[in-house]
Amino acid sequence: MSAVTVAGTAVLGALAGLAAVPIGRRAVGVGRAAPRRFTEVGRAEAGAPRARWAVGCGGPAAGPRRWTVAVVGAVVYGALAVARGDEPGLPALLLVAAVGLVLAVTDLSALRLPDPLVGAVALGGGLGLPTTALVAGEPGCLTTALVGVGLSLGGYLLLALLPGARLGFGDVKLAAALGFPLGWLGWPALRLGLLLPHLLAGGTVLVLLAAGRIRRDTPLPFGPAILAGAWLAAVLT
Repeated sequence: MSAVTVAGTAVLGALAGLAAVPIGRRAVGVGRAAPRRFTEVGRAEAGAPRARWAVGCGGPAAGPRRWTVAVVGAVVYGALAVARGDEPGLPALLLVAAVGLVLAVTDLSALRLPDPLVGAVALGGGLGLPTTALVAGEPGCLTTALVGVGLSLGGYLLLALLPGARLGFGDVKLAAALGFPLGWLGWPALRLGLLLPHLLAGGTVLVLLAAGRIRRDTPLPFGPAILAGAWLAAVLT
């Protein structure tokens, strides 16, 4: 892929990032006259105490800033264009990434991963990539893609059901939805996509604990780590 095309793709990513913030905030009701609050496990409910993790980040009413997400979107799209620019599945991956930016906003703003958005990720990968595989004459990719869904769903569901687990079922559904494109990209991407979110989340928690920004019982969003891990797996393999 030419440098001009990569730059154009990065610009599209920046625009997707700019749009992701207002879309994500509307999806979870952040910034309205009666904003949602949080339960002790970090999920939105009316009348529950505010999540402590957000206090040092501008509060849940603020969430991530538009230009920050725009820069992230440009990096995400540009890297995918460089790594996967010669593959016919790139448009489907970019669609999944666009919805992923919105989901990152909702989880960082309100500790929520709305089902309609997670469903959009599943449709983007589950419809776009099989069509690409059939057109390209490579239906074998679909087998590993389906295995990726099963492994992601089973692994995250098991972790969510463990005593004292911090994972929500929104995290489980998002991991399952991303298992399809990760499996479609191959076993190395799937393995890395399953491992990296836990390394990223663990490292972030250690840094925040060391800086005194959170406590051990502070609820934190895990969706951004799942999304970042999937993106890195797609770029690095």
